[in-house]
Amino acid sequence: MGEFTTTIERRLCQAKKGLDEARSVGDDYLADTLTAEIEDLRRLADEHGVLLPR
Repeated sequence: MGEFTTTIERRLCQAKKGLDEARSVGDDYLADTLTAEIEDLRRLADEHGVLLPR
């Protein structure tokens, strides 16, 4: 599970950074897309027992 957890954490970090950037430039579509990705990553982590910081 180590590699899985690392991948989820890395993708979550990238999505959060992208979300911040999208919001800062007013790209609502990208912000919505990244918000959905973050929710999906959190759901996937929960389903596999991976604890993520909130």
